[in-house]
Amino acid sequence: MLPVLCFPFAGAGAAAFRRCQEFSARRVRVVPIELPGRATRFAEPPYTTVSEAVDGLHPEIVELLGDEREVALFGHSLGAVLAFEMALRLESSFTVRGVFVSGSPGPWTRRARRASGLSDGEFLDRVKDLAGHSHPALEDPELREMLLPVLRADVEMHEAYLAAPDVRLDAPLFSIRGAEDELVSTQQAAQWAGATTGAFRAVEVPGGHMYVADDPLALVRLVDDLLPEPVSP
Repeated sequence: MLPVLCFPFAGAGAAAFRRCQEFSARRVRVVPIELPGRATRFAEPPYTTVSEAVDGLHPEIVELLGDEREVALFGHSLGAVLAFEMALRLESSFTVRGVFVSGSPGPWTRRARRASGLSDGEFLDRVKDLAGHSHPALEDPELREMLLPVLRADVEMHEAYLAAPDVRLDAPLFSIRGAEDELVSTQQAAQWAGATTGAFRAVEVPGGHMYVADDPLALVRLVDDLLPEPVSP
């Protein structure tokens, strides 16, 4: 089955996709990517830029894929730009069958309302307001103290990101948006059309910005259904 590398949203780790792994699919196998600063990589400092993240994760992913020569990628919010940049890197040595960018404006658009630089309380309120979601662990003072540095690093990494003006994927690109998402508009999600020379499709699904946490089965089926069939030699 085709491995789909899954990159999490800000503050999250591979566990965000564990439930997706519980569901069978026709053609795809969910492969969550763990970032430093969380879970089994808790002791490692988090990445501070997207380029640093791609440089650090690339050799790990190549080793993870082993003999696989085809791959797809999925990412939500921050994960969308990580998936996009990693796909650009992987295209030189792998067949990238599809890239799924979710809950994100195009790679040349920065968010107007930002959270970077705010005090802890203001930062958490802004992130919750922007995402329409807050992890319950952030309500516990001790857990919040542990999680806040990672969340700050992720948010700052995302808010500072801007793709190089001339980069384009060759792979098919799918932009996915929750129909009630108040953070990313339909027009912003469609901006990804300019980020590939291959096929492009914009898809809207039920839910808000964090639709990915609501129905993992639907997400797995969506990726499985949208993935192009391999081209016969």
